[in-house]
Amino acid sequence: MSDARGLMAFWADIDPDYVTEYRRWHNCEHVSERVNIPGFVNGRRYCGSGEAAMFLMYYETETPEVLASEAYHAALNAPTPWTKQALTHFRNPARNIYQLVASEGAALAEPAPYVATIRFNLSAEEEAIVAAYGGSVLPALAAEAGVLRARLYRIDEKISGIVTSERKIYGGGPGEQRYLLFVELAEERPAIAPGALPGLPEGAAGRHADVFAEAGWLDFSLDAPKR
Repeated sequence: MSDARGLMAFWADIDPDYVTEYRRWHNCEHVSERVNIPGFVNGRRYCGSGEAAMFLMYYETETPEVLASEAYHAALNAPTPWTKQALTHFRNPARNIYQLVASEGAALAEPAPYVATIRFNLSAEEEAIVAAYGGSVLPALAAEAGVLRARLYRIDEKISGIVTSERKIYGGGPGEQRYLLFVELAEERPAIAPGALPGLPEGAAGRHADVFAEAGWLDFSLDAPKR
């Protein structure tokens, strides 16, 4: 399968006394509901390691426009009773819709057991640094032992900013970082700081701003049914 070009990524902490029920809801109702929407490819959830957000939840879609579709927004604007309850237990939420910019490494037959991500803005020379990601950073990462695939995404600000009934419950909005580096791993690694990225031009690491460097391990996965 070729790379899905859309991504909805959602970082959040969950009230500690609700985590088990949150997992029941997410595993048994919510992810299945989402991946049955036309254009959805899969749904994944990773547990954060160290100082990362407690959970990273994401859906890959054929295109970002799927995440602005009538079918998806019908679900967002008619949350089930269980969803309404679960969303009140989200803390520190950040949710973005992304467009794939560049990818290195083959599409995966199975979900990666580990991931490392960097959410960031760029303070200068934006397009030159983005080009360097596609030309040198991602290939260098993908060549490292234990790296399965490396991808760079850029936020779709228009779609990310759409207010829905679900957003009104959990109270969050888009994260402020415009870029997401997403590295899928066969073995666990600590979070990757921009300064540790291979292939960046000299001085480019210092132009990364508002950085969240995080890592996590696979907690749940469900692919869309074959259509």
